[in-house]
Amino acid sequence: MKFKSVKGTKDILPGEVEAWQHVERVIHRVMRDFNYREIRTPVFETTALFSRSIGELTDIVSKEMYTFTDRSEESITLKPEGTASVLRAYIQHNLGEQSQLVKVYYLGPMFRQERPQAGRLRQFHQFGAEAIGSQSALLDVEMMALALEIYRQLGIEQYELNINSVGCEKCRPKYKELLVAELTKLQDTLSPESQTRLKQNPLRVLDSKDENDKAATKNAPLMKDYLCDECSAHFTAVRQLLDTLGTKYSIDGRLVRGLDYYTKTAFEITSTALGSQDALAGGGRYDLLVEELGGKPAPGVGFAAGIERLLMVLEKSGNTPKDESGPVLFFVALDDNSLQWAFAEAATLRAKGISVELDYLGRSIKAQMREANRQHARYVIVVGENELKSGKAKLKDMLSGTETEISLQQIQSSFQV
Repeated sequence: MKFKSVKGTKDILPGEVEAWQHVERVIHRVMRDFNYREIRTPVFETTALFSRSIGELTDIVSKEMYTFTDRSEESITLKPEGTASVLRAYIQHNLGEQSQLVKVYYLGPMFRQERPQAGRLRQFHQFGAEAIGSQSALLDVEMMALALEIYRQLGIEQYELNINSVGCEKCRPKYKELLVAELTKLQDTLSPESQTRLKQNPLRVLDSKDENDKAATKNAPLMKDYLCDECSAHFTAVRQLLDTLGTKYSIDGRLVRGLDYYTKTAFEITSTALGSQDALAGGGRYDLLVEELGGKPAPGVGFAAGIERLLMVLEKSGNTPKDESGPVLFFVALDDNSLQWAFAEAATLRAKGISVELDYLGRSIKAQMREANRQHARYVIVVGENELKSGKAKLKDMLSGTETEISLQQIQSSFQV
């Protein structure tokens, strides 16, 4: 039987993984610049954590989670998003007692049983950040600036920032009543999915991608027009801070995001290079979620971004980094004694942090040189009986094609890192 990867998953092969490593290096560097510290949580959690934090009626919980019962008869779910796990760790390990403001970031695989399509896999990868402990609008904007800085350093220029306020527990209930009343009048014109959402999660109707739904709800009331004084002041502060930074943005009153835990600020970064599935990153504020999960009340804000989609944009914009992961030095050995010498010398150089390769297939000199070229080796040293006797060999620069003489005893000092 010939095995294949499970539908909706993808192998990241040599030649591809270097682009991932480049993106990850930029993410780690920018997160460090903004003083966010990495956190790593398990790939699975108890199911209740996600159903309580994300919301029972969201698409993620009701349709997309990978949930199973383990041998202890406990319901376990593979992580569909990162925020709930981070907050569980924040509460469990009393991180708020150690620091009044906790700023962390994560990077890793998530799992949702969606219909596989471009940029959307069943095992996908996200990076994100969370700041827990402050209600300041400064942190809302810092989250946006953080994501945008990562994209800027990766050379992504085609993006749009959309923002909205989804209110809070004070003003949203009254607005929801008004929205349901208006949408009920339009119920027969809505798609079957939106008719279901009208009963279960009415704000998501405004987020529908169905063109008929968009037309039908064109004049529906928007949360941003019914904010309480506190939410209105917060949203004004967010806009003023974005203006101060000179960051271009648009206000999208239909932006509600797909998770129940957001309060006040919601934002999304999109790219025209992605087509209909255009979201690069999204986030917002969740001031009630820590308490909802059993912790002491603590406001928070965060974002998450897909790495597969980011790489798609890099590829379409011509910014995918070239694979320059070849060895610094390739030994071409002419006989068994020379191969043993090269093997021992390679071990010494590798221990000093120098990337070295040699031939393990007994190929001809010509074939070994072709292999060194295929692997993008920077330098080649040909070693045979004469070279071992004289203690000298030719060092070939594979970029320029020039050759210089090198002492075999001085190879280590010549390739110091």
